[in-house]
Amino acid sequence: MKKALVGEIGRYAVHDGPGIRTTVFFKGCPLRCPWCHNPELIADRPEIAFFSDRCIGCGECRELCPEAALEVDKIARINRSRCSGCGLCVESCPTRALELVGRRYDVEELTSILLRDRLFYQASGGGVTLSGGEPTAQLAFCGKLLQRLHREGIHTAIETNGFFDWDKFEAICLPYLDLILFDVKIADSGRHREITGIGNEVILANLQRLLDARPDDVIARIPLIPGYTADQENITRLAALLKEFKVRRCSLLPYHPYGLAKAEKTRGKDNTLPQKPMNNRALHKWKRFFTDFDIVDP
Repeated sequence: MKKALVGEIGRYAVHDGPGIRTTVFFKGCPLRCPWCHNPELIADRPEIAFFSDRCIGCGECRELCPEAALEVDKIARINRSRCSGCGLCVESCPTRALELVGRRYDVEELTSILLRDRLFYQASGGGVTLSGGEPTAQLAFCGKLLQRLHREGIHTAIETNGFFDWDKFEAICLPYLDLILFDVKIADSGRHREITGIGNEVILANLQRLLDARPDDVIARIPLIPGYTADQENITRLAALLKEFKVRRCSLLPYHPYGLAKAEKTRGKDNTLPQKPMNNRALHKWKRFFTDFDIVDP
C-alpha cells in the first residue's frame, strides 16, 4: 500500500496514550459499533460531511456534482447512495457547509507532519498514536509508518478493536509499537456479532497473544455504553475474562455522546443512544468490578 486514507490528524491529544500526542485517525473499520465516537471514519472511502447550519442554499454544489447527488431546496441535501466523495462540491461551497472526510497520504508526507511536534513529544513523554476507524484495516501502511517513527525515536501507540491478522500484525507492527490500547467490548461472541457485525473469537485470541508477548505494554479498554456493554452480566464476564487472560492494566471508557453530532452530518440522526454522558456515579459502579487490575485513566 503506497498511500493510506486518513480522516483526521489530531494534534495536541492527551487521552490517546501518555504525554502530548498526535493522533492519526485512519478511515475504515470492519466493526459497526452503534456508539462509535468517530462514525465518519467507519467507511473505507472518502465521504462528505454536511453542516446544515452553514448552508445558505446557493446551489453551487449542485451545479458541480458529477453524480447529481445534491438537491437544494432552501438547504442542500445529499443523496449518499449516489455520492462518490469526489470533493468537487466541497471546493465550490462558499460557506464551508460541506467538508471532505478522507485524504490520502504516503508515509513520508505523513511522517513529516507528525515530526513537526517532536519537541512536544520529548518534553511531555508523548508521541504518536494510530487510531481510527481501525488502523489495522490499513495494516501494511501502519507497519511502514511505525517503522519510520521508530527510527526517529518517537514513542508509538495504537488504538485497536483487535480484529486483525495476527501473523501480519506481529511481523510488521508489533516490533515498532510501545503501547497497545486494546478495546474489549462484549464477552459473549453471539451478542458481539449481533451488535458490531463480527464475533469476538479473533479479537480475544489476539488479545491473549499480545498479553503473552508483551504483557506490560497492553491496556485493555472497556467502553461503558448503556444498553450495549454496560450491564451487570457483560461487565461481570469481562472482568472475569481479563483476569483469566492475566491483564495487568485496564481503562474504563465512560459513554459520551461525542459521535452523535458527527453521525448526523454523515449518516443522519440516531435516537437510540443517550444524549447525555455517563456520570461519575455510574462510572464508579462499574469500577468496582475491576479492583483486581491497575485502572488507568482514559
